[in-house]
Amino acid sequence: MRTAGFVLALSAVGVCAQAAPPQSVAVQDQSDNLAIQNLADLQLDSNAQAELTEAMGRHDYARAETILVAEAERDPKSLKTAKLLSMAGGVFFLDGKYLNSAIAWKKAEAIAPLDERSRFTLSMAYIKLNRRDWARTELQKLVVSAPEKPLYLYWLARLDYDMQSYPTAIARLQKVIELDPNMMRAYDTLGLSYEYVGKPEDAIKSYTQAIEVNRTQLKPSPWPHLDLAVSLVGVNRLDDAKKNLEEALRYDPKLPQAHYQFGRLLEMQGKFDAAIEALTKASDLNQQYPEPHLAMGRIYHRLGNRQKAEDEIARFQQLKKGREATPETPASSPN
Repeated sequence: MRTAGFVLALSAVGVCAQAAPPQSVAVQDQSDNLAIQNLADLQLDSNAQAELTEAMGRHDYARAETILVAEAERDPKSLKTAKLLSMAGGVFFLDGKYLNSAIAWKKAEAIAPLDERSRFTLSMAYIKLNRRDWARTELQKLVVSAPEKPLYLYWLARLDYDMQSYPTAIARLQKVIELDPNMMRAYDTLGLSYEYVGKPEDAIKSYTQAIEVNRTQLKPSPWPHLDLAVSLVGVNRLDDAKKNLEEALRYDPKLPQAHYQFGRLLEMQGKFDAAIEALTKASDLNQQYPEPHLAMGRIYHRLGNRQKAEDEIARFQQLKKGREATPETPASSPN
């Protein structure tokens, strides 16, 4: 019975292509757009302002939160309190307390309209909380109030992508690129979307454009090269795929997905020992990553090592079950 389950796992679970774009970029956006007002605007007494300034300088967010909440409770309905709560939302966000940050911002909004940066970071907090419907509402408000800013439209497209509404995502991403031809991640996510509507050549073109923009960045991302490599494997352009995987690993030698895809490529070329090495590296870099174990199970099965094959498949199934049991909390875009 165990062997039957093992064979079923090998046959039923295909080799995955690109996953949803990683959302670590959200953290970058959140830091860039965090609504931390000038402390002077908070109208604190000199002692409270000095203590808050010191706490923020030490990155002692817990202390800063305590000060802000205590000050807000003094006069819950004032405009001063709206500013305090708005800043508290930003500090809670920096502290990884996304529910608290959302509550603070919504309390602030009940007193006075949120500023643009706070509303955007609120939408990112909702994404962190896996409440994409609430995030969409906030982003739609931002798109209406600031239609010339591509970032908000981009994140709406990302939500479309997450919901597998690929044609809608494509239309929005094309508009984003019109607004900002240098937004690399828009090209990359557009490529991912084209993949899912069965347009591999359009996907490759989009990834190539992403790479051209990416090379002009101070810190180039590995993701366009990685996504392009997966597409090139799909059309059997293995040499070109290898070059792009090598480029991705130059940008980030510790990217588990790049090592995993390298392992896939080596497996296709029959280089099983090297494939196992790459897949083991991917697993070591992210011990909660199921797919490398599936690939290793498949290779060990081909090599006739039944015990190792079954062990790897069992590990794959365990990790996959754990991932499915945990609500997705986006961490990436492609970048």
